Amino acid sequence: MVAQTTEFDLKQAMLIGNSFGPREVENIRVAIRGDATQFDRLRDAVVELENQNSRDELAHAGRVRLGIGYFLLGDYENATQVIKKGDGGALALFYQAKINFVLEHYPEAVKSYEQAQKAGYNVDECTLGKAEVYRNMQQPEKSLEQLDKLSGAIEQTAEYLYQRGVTVAALGQTDEAIRLYERAVTSDKKHSGALFGLAIESERRGNDETALELYKQAAANFPTNVGTLLNLGLLYEDLEQYQQAMICYQRITDSFPDDKRARLFFKDAKASNDMHFDEDALKRRDRFAQILNLPVSDFELSVRSRNCLRLMGINTLGDLCHRTEQELLTSKNFGENSLNEIREMLALKGLKLGQYASEKQLPEPIQTAALTEEELQALSRPISDLNLSVRAKKCMNRLNIQTIGQLVSHSADQLLDCKNFGVTSLTEIREKLVAFNIKLRSE
Repeated sequence: MVAQTTEFDLKQAMLIGNSFGPREVENIRVAIRGDATQFDRLRDAVVELENQNSRDELAHAGRVRLGIGYFLLGDYENATQVIKKGDGGALALFYQAKINFVLEHYPEAVKSYEQAQKAGYNVDECTLGKAEVYRNMQQPEKSLEQLDKLSGAIEQTAEYLYQRGVTVAALGQTDEAIRLYERAVTSDKKHSGALFGLAIESERRGNDETALELYKQAAANFPTNVGTLLNLGLLYEDLEQYQQAMICYQRITDSFPDDKRARLFFKDAKASNDMHFDEDALKRRDRFAQILNLPVSDFELSVRSRNCLRLMGINTLGDLCHRTEQELLTSKNFGENSLNEIREMLALKGLKLGQYASEKQLPEPIQTAALTEEELQALSRPISDLNLSVRAKKCMNRLNIQTIGQLVSHSADQLLDCKNFGVTSLTEIREKLVAFNIKLRSE
């Protein structure tokens, strides 16, 4: 059941409330979820507790409150330092476990959950916590063992249903995971984890509009999952809503200043925003791109010309514009008559041979003679073997790149020309190719 926040004074709860336990922490979280200005009240309360702590006026229980305050603000390093100096009670141990989990200190997190349980913290909550830790340790079977220990009312809660859903998803049971996420949202329509899980599955199935709405709902919760904000930002970039994407990444860096991905994504989104064309210019560009993509087979050409173009790998008007007259004439059986025929065809569309010859070239066939057998095998492997990020995967789809060989036939400049493909994605791809001892073309 969601905690009630009627006449709830967040600052008073943090500073001078007679009791401070799980209910008060949940009230704080729900208060901020319902009113973003309450976040400032939390920050103010933490500052006051900091001042008291610096004057050595905080009792052990007060340090636990300060540690939890740091945790809610996303300051995990200070949170763990302060909470260790607390009273060592069940609440302190439970939040020490949650802090260890966020910092990816997984064995320590399991130990702290077990200590919290022995100290009297809710057994079901500690078991759910351990299940989450084991799943993130890439041990979904062990996570499921923890969940199977639970029974009764806990099995109908949104958190249990979500944890079970994300665990069976890790075991490959996607359909069952979706059903569990949906039940979780029915139990708590604002459960951020379940909304995030449904958003990911919607995006995987190409339902970007549904995914966008689900990510937005999940991002409205507190505290907001970093993955939610990253994925939401990427979807905004796909929609060319770069300002919205930048807001998502900024929200991450506000809480996690050292998050390298968010900082790099923000930089890429800003660069895309700065380069964004006005609507008329975009329409003109798209119309011109359509002309360049027209296949040469749409035009009446002689059999000799068609055969020569086919042998040279020229399929579109854009391909022709990247070739000079001299290049065409070097092809066997391609003479002046064919050249004049091509000139006239291009002139009908306001184009001419060689007008893009000095610009970035189209992907070229890989020279395989000098490659080892291992490198040749790597070229035929599917692009999925690189385990690329969501952004990089989308760019691969846009460029219709399905194998590693197709990828490395492109240069860095050609990849950077792809919509929303920035320096971050380029660096990622270069790092992933190192494992195969392969580089992009011209590197």
